[in-house]
Parts: sequence; structure tokens; C-alpha cells
Amino acid sequence: MTAAAPDGTAAGRVDVHHHFTAPAWLDWAEQRGVVNREKLPWWTRWDVNAALELMDKAGIGTAVMTVAMLGRFRERAARQESARVALQAAADVVESHPTRFRFFVPVFLDDLELSRWSLKYGLDELGAVGVSTRTSMDGVYLGDDTHDRLLNELNDRSAIVSTHPMEVPAGHDPAMGLPGMPPFVCDFLMDTTRAAINLIKNGTLDRYPNLTFILPHGGGFLPYIAARLELFGGQLTPEIEPGRVRDYLHRFYFDTAGPMSPSATPTLLATVDPGRILFGTDWPPTPAQVVADITTPALDNDPVISDRQLKGINRDNALRLMPGLPC
Repeated sequence: MTAAAPDGTAAGRVDVHHHFTAPAWLDWAEQRGVVNREKLPWWTRWDVNAALELMDKAGIGTAVMTVAMLGRFRERAARQESARVALQAAADVVESHPTRFRFFVPVFLDDLELSRWSLKYGLDELGAVGVSTRTSMDGVYLGDDTHDRLLNELNDRSAIVSTHPMEVPAGHDPAMGLPGMPPFVCDFLMDTTRAAINLIKNGTLDRYPNLTFILPHGGGFLPYIAARLELFGGQLTPEIEPGRVRDYLHRFYFDTAGPMSPSATPTLLATVDPGRILFGTDWPPTPAQVVADITTPALDNDPVISDRQLKGINRDNALRLMPGLPC
């Protein structure tokens, strides 16, 4: 058990990748026949006591929650009410445990007006520290021209944008995924990589310089194909200027969520700015035992990471990025 600070919080880390499925939202959705609790994955049963137990064991002082809504609504009013219930639940958790939790407010790639409402409610009224969005939706990747009005709005707010792959299609078509392999094993990493490349080649990072994107799971495969982008960027449409690839990679933040082998760390540190690597757990989809006993000790004991870099990854980089976090 990690030693606690005088105010009772665990000293140390900031977890920027913490999935939050609000029990209050599940109640609301179940009453409307949108979901059936018993048929949902086990990791949707978020519990504040379980969260705090894991955080204390892994030395996590603050977790930044990504608000999940698992239902499918077509009408704007229903989607807005769904978001309202989930966001209020996240704000209630923060109010009850102000030194332990913060949250990102979701924005919706397919609905600008709903996103504007979500920004005003989540950021302006409830005090979210940034926004979260999918890396793709219905095969359209973040940074597509259809997202320009939303990205412009976020740029005006100098928003921190936490990204995450969702619902990568799978089936017997090889282009749609490998049958028998859960999407989080490989497809999520590819989806993140495609979104990052799309943000680069479409000029999103140049047009919206005030945006800050956090890529999950070590940036997918992006750090490991940097040389390929430099060599073959001219064959993309639009082209990527080879000499700017490394500059673009230094515009992203990268979280450590999910198991990362020691062999991956040297590539990540050599390719991206160590000051832009953030600690993440991916809890509860990544079980507490894996976080506390495997991934977190592996990070702390990685011989490639210096003490100064580790301090930055665990805490300081996040505090610099999000001044609204508890110190």
C-alpha cells in the first residue's frame, strides 16, 4: 500500500485514463430500456470505493474520469439528457472527493450543437478539465473536414482533447478486423494511429494550434512508424512533409494506459518528448490487479526511464498540462 499524504490522499500519480460509467446513468438508462445491467461488460459497474481502493494501492492521487454513455439514441433531446445525467454524476463524484477526481466532458463528432451544449454544461458550469472524443465514428476519423467547426470551437477554448478508440468494427472481412480477436488487443491501437495520422496529414495541428491532443495506449503504433511516415509521407493524400513528422509527434501527449513492454519504452522516449508522456491506467477495463501489480510496477522499475522522467510521467506533466488538477 502506498503511503498516504496527511489529508488522506495517496501521494503521487495523476491517472489521465480512468473510465467512468456512472451508476446513476445506468439507473437512468435501465429505466428507459436502453441497457440491461446484467448484459453489460463487468467493467461498466464502476464503484467509487473500488476506485479509491485501486488508487490508494497504486499510489494515484487524482484520477481524471472519461465519462462513458453506452446507450444509442437518435434524437438530440435523448442524447442531451443522457449526457446531462452522466456529467452531473461525474461532477457529484468530484464534489464528494475534490482531491481525488476530475473529469473530461464528452464531445460528439457527429453533432456540433450537442457538443456546444456539452461544452457549456461540462466545462463552464461543472468545471471539467478538458474534453474527450472518439478517434473515429462510423469510419470517419478525427480531423476530417466535417469536424472543422467543432475543432474551431475547441481551439477557441484552447481545449485539452483526450481521445479514445471505440467500437472498432469486427467481422469476417479482413478490413473490418480479425475474427476471434477482441478489438482492444490490436484494432484500438490502429484506430488511434489512423486518427493521429489524419490529424497530421489534414493539417489539423497547423490550423488549430491551441488544441492539445492526448493519444491513449502510448499513441498506438504512431511512435513506432515515425520513420515510415518520414520515408513515405509523400505518398499520402495530402502529403506529409518528411521534415515535419518529428515536430508533429511532439505536438501530441501520450498516455501509458495498458500493458507496455519494456522493449517499447526506448522507442517511445526516443521518438516523443518525455515531457508529454502521462500516466494512465485504463481502469476498470484493465483490471485492478493488473494495474497495481503489473503495469504500474513495470513503469516504476523500467531502467530506461530516469527518475526525473518518471516523476514527470507520474505527476508533473499532467499538472503542467491541466492546472485545474489538485496539487
